[in-house]
Amino acid sequence: VPPMTVAENVMLGSEITSGGGRLNMRQAIRNVRELSEQYGLAVDPTAVIEDLPVGTQQRVEIIKALYRHADILILDEPTAVLTPQEANELFRIMRDLTAQNVSIIFITHKLKEVLAVADRIGVLRSGQMVGTAMPEDSTETSLAEMMVGRNVILRVEKSASKPGQPVLQIQNLHVHDDRGHAAVEGVDLEVFAGEILGIAGVEGNGQRELVEALTGLRHIDAGKIRIDGQDTTHFSPRQITELGVAHIPEDREKHGLVMPYTLSDNMVLNRYFKAPYAKGLIMHHDKIDENGKVLVKEYDVRPPNVHALAQNLSGGNKQKVIVAREFSSPTKLLVAAQPTRGIDVGSIEFIHKEIVAQRDHGVAVLVVSAELDEVLGLADRVAVMFDGRVVKILPIAEATRERVGLLMAGSDA
Repeated sequence: VPPMTVAENVMLGSEITSGGGRLNMRQAIRNVRELSEQYGLAVDPTAVIEDLPVGTQQRVEIIKALYRHADILILDEPTAVLTPQEANELFRIMRDLTAQNVSIIFITHKLKEVLAVADRIGVLRSGQMVGTAMPEDSTETSLAEMMVGRNVILRVEKSASKPGQPVLQIQNLHVHDDRGHAAVEGVDLEVFAGEILGIAGVEGNGQRELVEALTGLRHIDAGKIRIDGQDTTHFSPRQITELGVAHIPEDREKHGLVMPYTLSDNMVLNRYFKAPYAKGLIMHHDKIDENGKVLVKEYDVRPPNVHALAQNLSGGNKQKVIVAREFSSPTKLLVAAQPTRGIDVGSIEFIHKEIVAQRDHGVAVLVVSAELDEVLGLADRVAVMFDGRVVKILPIAEATRERVGLLMAGSDA
């Protein structure tokens, strides 16, 4: 509960009372402090939750479990909102916990983290345990192959970029979030033709609102956006699409697809009103299906049935439908938000190749991802966002994990 203290949150549901049924906060604070010191969690029991960094809030969750005498902790994607430095601190805590006979089930898709912290590794594929391994006998590649059942290339293969003229220009952009709070404050950015600019940052630092402003989905309070020299600050999503902007949205099911529609219908959502797919109010479904068959084959969408409903596809294949639709129109600017979130390693490999291919064809690419490895693997330059601002832009040669991680936490680097 954000407005309450650490101790109050920890004791919720397991309150300590003194005579007369009154809460014994002194004892609760003492117990939380003892747990924090015993396991090296470094949490102040009197601090207010909403004032704490995300990494510290996560440690409070661990204390809550230990307070209830848990012998087993299940950590599900615990590093999703942590900087690299915070993730390393979490791993230290996990090792301390296991040394004191606490068992931990660590669920993650980040192979580096599995190898860094696990004692034993189990691999799930399609809901089944397909194998187990020991970290000392495993590599990222061997684990990835177990996950997808075939050989995969984990690194992003790309040549040096050859940037051209600026396609996207953002000047002093200010945007509010859904609650009316400032989310983007004074952002200045340029993205050039033939380059990938990656935006790194812990989620919730203005990335979503920035993407929505660029694609016409959010009101802009101040500042200017120019695409290919044209002022698009107050353009609608369709007007922006018509300029040659492709968009891979963060939430594919909410903003990328119409789930009860067929694959062929979803593949023309950005152009169904144009020839050859329509004439006036008449839709040409044969042309829509013909287009769908071509794209399903080209982008290896499974099942290869244009009449299948989007809602019945796996996450990776849903993402392929969006990529196929967006990349099959003439494109000047690609805005890709969390382009590989929640999809399998094989689909990640495919989508990364397609993004790099767009860059190599002269498209300006903006990639926003909470996965630092993805940003560092794809980008030619890296912009780091913290608290709604771009705090630094680095050429990829200078963008080490350590330096970017410090910038993500608001430190100078």
